[in-house]
Amino acid sequence: MPSETPAFDLRAVVLSGFLPAALFAIGEGAIIPIIPIAADNLGAGLAFAGFVASLILVGELIGDVPSGVVVGRIGERNAMIGAAAVSVVGLLVCVWSPNPWVLAVGVFLVGVSTAVFALARHAYMTTAIPVHVRARALSSLGGVFRFGYFIGPFVSAGVIHLTGATQSAFWIHVTCCMLAAVVLLVIRDPATGARGFRKPTRASRPDTAVPATATTVAEPPTDTGAQFVQDEAHGLFRTIRTHRKVLLRLGSGAGLIGALRAGRQVILPLWAVSVGLDDSTAALVIGIAGAVDFALFYTSGQIMDRWGRLASALPCMLGLSISYFLLAWSGHLDARVGWFVAIAIGMSLANGVGSGILMTLGADLAPRDHPAPFLGAWRFTGDFGSAAAPLVISGVTAVASIAVASGVMGVLGLVGAGVLLRYVPRYLPRRLR
Repeated sequence: MPSETPAFDLRAVVLSGFLPAALFAIGEGAIIPIIPIAADNLGAGLAFAGFVASLILVGELIGDVPSGVVVGRIGERNAMIGAAAVSVVGLLVCVWSPNPWVLAVGVFLVGVSTAVFALARHAYMTTAIPVHVRARALSSLGGVFRFGYFIGPFVSAGVIHLTGATQSAFWIHVTCCMLAAVVLLVIRDPATGARGFRKPTRASRPDTAVPATATTVAEPPTDTGAQFVQDEAHGLFRTIRTHRKVLLRLGSGAGLIGALRAGRQVILPLWAVSVGLDDSTAALVIGIAGAVDFALFYTSGQIMDRWGRLASALPCMLGLSISYFLLAWSGHLDARVGWFVAIAIGMSLANGVGSGILMTLGADLAPRDHPAPFLGAWRFTGDFGSAAAPLVISGVTAVASIAVASGVMGVLGLVGAGVLLRYVPRYLPRRLR
């Protein structure tokens, strides 16, 4: 039988997939640089403000465990709508929090819901996009995420400047979550034509190039996003045990990449507080740095494809490490505000060079016949590093100072670069190194 490619409605995918993702990312990008500042305004010290900021990443790590089951049971669209609703609850707790402890609860709820939304979004795009354009679509989805982190701080800076209240930044994410939910409710699912909370059956979500005819039997495909993320989540800790050697060695390098990236999202707002920048100016500086990060996401892919994974991973780790050391050194200088701006941009430059490195390494290492469980374990490893870094920063700041915490992160960056240099050649073929 001749095969034909199913009709692909790009407009429907953009509206129902990319638009909610962009809205959610803009809202998240608006609040991340504000969380430590909001905690400081409620009376938290630098160390506890760092702890509160870390809870969004801790929540994401914890949310990674049940999110695959949730998405598999209620469907991708329903999971995204539900995650947006839970985010709104957490954000309203943040808005009306009377003290840093209540703020911490709200931030944790936002983190858990973010994990569910992110996994459901990945699953949704996997289902809706045909295989022959899926890689480009998922790569573009990563660009949408960075676009939100680029735009969000600018929106936050403008709103704080107009209202004079730091807590008003949380209303940006509330608005974005509600708009994302409305889009998901109103726009039809390109894979099924369904709207709203209807959960399509797996058999109604074809991802095959051969249509059913009178002489062929349409079998329920297994390549759906919901099934993929269920496979990722199923037996997570058993998968970690099975692949413990590569996860302990190269996975520890991935965890340190996640740690240095997540650490900058906490230490930059804390440093802005320590040098006396006002809330809107701090958000503006972080937004400008985000623009540099966003501009390099495609360049990073070209570097990896042309010169190998280490050509992206090592400059990323070394650049972030040097930036942390410079931040620690600049704390006593008269021009520390200028140094802060330059270092924030330098951190984003280093991070941008490594855009997509974790997903790429995971795809390189995953078994070809059944990649989902390994990818779930790989993502969990990276998320563990991301969640641990802000806790390290807040802990070291509590017992020493924020400058010492920055120095510790710099040392971890050098260790991570050494781990990658040692184990990437061992586990990847020469053409990918």
